[in-house]
This record gives sequence, structure tokens and C-alpha cells, in this order.
Amino acid sequence: MDRAQPKPREVVAGMLGDQRLLAACAERDMGALFRLLNHRGISTRRIAAAVDITQGRLYDYMNGKSRVEKLVIFEQIADAFHIPGRLLGLAPRSWEPTATPPPAPDMPLPSDNDDLVAMDAFRSADRQTGGGRLYGAVIRHLSYHIAPRLVDADSSPQVFATAAVLTEMAGWMAHDSGRDDLATRHFTRALPLARTSGDTLLAANIAASSSHLALQTGDPTHAAHWARTGLEHTNRGPRVPALAARLHIMSARALAAASQPDPAARALDHAHQLLEAVIEAEHPWLSPFDAAALASESALVLRDMGRYDDAMRHAERAIALRESGRARSLALSRITLVRIHMDRQDLDAAVAVGHDLIAADPTLGSVRVVHQLDALCRLLKTQRGHPPVRELLTRFEEARRARMLLLADIIQPPSKGTAP
Repeated sequence: MDRAQPKPREVVAGMLGDQRLLAACAERDMGALFRLLNHRGISTRRIAAAVDITQGRLYDYMNGKSRVEKLVIFEQIADAFHIPGRLLGLAPRSWEPTATPPPAPDMPLPSDNDDLVAMDAFRSADRQTGGGRLYGAVIRHLSYHIAPRLVDADSSPQVFATAAVLTEMAGWMAHDSGRDDLATRHFTRALPLARTSGDTLLAANIAASSSHLALQTGDPTHAAHWARTGLEHTNRGPRVPALAARLHIMSARALAAASQPDPAARALDHAHQLLEAVIEAEHPWLSPFDAAALASESALVLRDMGRYDDAMRHAERAIALRESGRARSLALSRITLVRIHMDRQDLDAAVAVGHDLIAADPTLGSVRVVHQLDALCRLLKTQRGHPPVRELLTRFEEARRARMLLLADIIQPPSKGTAP
């Protein structure tokens, strides 16, 4: 009976422009991918055999009882069905041509209604797997499915909004991959696209991202400039307190980093007042900014101001609100909390949170997290005379070796003479 079935690779080849398949790959939801193939006539026996897993395991994936997590299984899926590696956040596979051919002329381009679906899929996957594994997929989507529509005379303003959002998203993924120059270029390109769409709030959101990136790269002056630019844009559009709160907290961070505690405290208070206001309808294109994000950023502001007890409470709140997901945000909040405990000279508390950090998903494709973990280890080494710290450092080194092996496809080797 299997002989009459379509060949799996042929089915996948015909679906590489299908938004459902692209979304499943972007989210790394292999259960959804397997269901799509099964609905296209490929038996579960053939799917399991192609991927080299048992049918029982396949049913668990398809029913949502478990998710594919191991890198080797993603590679087996890509190779079995000839899914380009970039769609799954993998390095190019050995069977891929050196250059990706453009889509066929008759490949249908997504409609405006598909754009939000694609954006949400990429955003959801990025939060869990990290931008390093998704950057190529977003760039491909922009190149093949968005760019051709920008020159179409009948395109709606939403096409420019989509281009702006995904270009900004590519910038964050580049930053998450340790490529800040590239991230800056993406943000610079995203802003005029947002302005062309006529969406002033989207332009303000991109300004907030530019402010955040400037803070990450140690430039509080430019961070303050972009926060002010974003707030100016918010004054020309509908009231969205969450966006204004994000911009005020970016301003607070810039001021605190510039050793201006009083105006930083005022901006911090303003951000909290805005987010505690009546909840308004969400703007579909804006990056979500919620209580957990505010708590995480507040901890950083208060740490820079030397208010370590207050910073600790906000960092703990951020962790509590992120426990059920958002792997990257959770890891970054725990790194912040370890640093705060070190500031407070509470080494045992720092060690306890450090052990939680080690248990984080080693396949998280975030070079930013890896670099922050390395910096945290250097800080911990200043206290290696404390036996629990020495034990934690040993575990960190073991976890780092495993992480570097799993992320070798996205982490660039250090330059000669650069310490690991």
C-alpha cells in the first residue's frame, strides 16, 4: 500500500511556500509538521521510518505530548524530507545546493492575512529557541515573500508594516547571534519602512529596539536619544501605555547607566504607572511588553543605581513570571539575579540560582546568553575561594563544553588571542 503513496520529499518540495509548513519550521513544532505530511497522504509508518524514530514516539509528537528537542533529530528530519537547514535553524545540509534558487514564478505570495500568522510564528519560536537558529528563515521569508510585494502598485500599507516588523525581528536575531553591526543595519532599515506604512506606533517600537540595542552595546547616550525619538512618535499616534512604558524604562536604563539616578528613578516610576494603567487593545505589530519584561528591565535599572535589595525583588518577580516559558528571557533574568546576589555579597544565594541556570536548555540558540554566561563565570571566579562557588564553576565548565558542541553551527569561533 505504501507504494501508492506520494514520496515524502516530493510532498515537502511542493510545500516550501506553504505558510503552515513555514510556521511549523519556524516554531520548531515537528508535531505540526508531521501532521501536515500525514494529511498529505504519507503514512505514520513511513514518516517514523524516514526520521528513524518509533511510531510511538511519532504519535507523542503529533499529539502534542512531547516536542522534538534534540539537535540530531532536527537534522534527521531535515535530511529525510529535504527541508532546507535554515528553515529549522540548522547549518546548510550537505545535499543543499551552494545557492538557493529563487521561488518558482507561479509560487503564490502570502496575503496580508498571512502576515500576522508568519510574524507570530517567528516571534514565538524566537522566544524559545533563540534568534541564532531562526535568522536565516526570517531573511528568506523577507526576500521571497515580502520584498516582491513592496514594489507591487496594489500593495497595502500593511506590506510595509510587515517588512518593518520582520526586518526589526531580523535585527534582534542578529543581535542574539552576536552580530551587533548587522543588527544595527536591520534596525536602520526597519524605521523608514515603518514610517512608509504610516504606523507611527510601529516606528516608536523600532526606536525602542534601537535604544535597547544601544544599551546592550554600552552606548547610553544613543540609547537615551532613541528613547526620546520613540516617545515623540507615541505622541503622534493612539495611546498605547505598554509601548510608552517600554520607552520610559529604556530611558531609565540609559540615565542609570549614565549615573543620573534621580531622573532615572522618575522615568522608572513613570514606566510602572503606565503599565499599571487600564489595559488597552493590543496593537498587532508591536513587540509585547508585559509585567515580566518591566520587572526584568527594572532590576537592571536598580542594580545600576546601587539599590540591590529592590533590584533583587524585581529580578525574582521576572523569573517567577517567566517560569512557564520564554527560555531566553528566563536565562537572562537568572543571570541578572546571580549578579545582584554577588553585589549583595550573598554567595550561597548566587550559587543556588547558578545551578538553576545550568539546567537551562543547552540548545537555546542565543549567542547573547552564551556570552553573558561567560562573563558571569569570570565574575564568579573572583570568589572561587568559596567551595560552593568552585563546585558551581566546575559544573558551568562542563555545561559550557556541551553547549558549545550543540551550538557549533551558529557560534563563531573566537579570534586569535581572544579569551573564551
